[in-house]
Amino acid sequence: MHCQTKGSWGSYMPTTAVVIGDPLERIERLASENAVVIFSISSCCMCHAIKRLFCGMGVNPTVIELDQDPRGSDMEKALIRLLGASPAVPVVFIGGKLVGAMDRVMASHINGTLVPLLKQAGALWL
Repeated sequence: MHCQTKGSWGSYMPTTAVVIGDPLERIERLASENAVVIFSISSCCMCHAIKRLFCGMGVNPTVIELDQDPRGSDMEKALIRLLGASPAVPVVFIGGKLVGAMDRVMASHINGTLVPLLKQAGALWL
């Protein structure tokens, strides 16, 4: 992820030609293959805030912009089912485990448990 490019976040996860399979399986695969994954919508202000939080901490998350992915709508529905709530973004996975939406990430940051999670996942070395 680029912490910011002139006026926009850009596209972080290249879209692959293979678009078959269960959206939940794709979410789980992406989460397990990357230390930090943020599922986002490019125009969402809360998504922007989460991306800025991680960039400000020196973390380089994999960002999946659901509105720029051909299967993004299906993944968003799967995230809503997974969280049991709507809206489904931003959603953060650290070390392959679901941390949650904005409220859970910020609570973890405030209570001091976010940094240890990031260190354990290998996303932060300080």
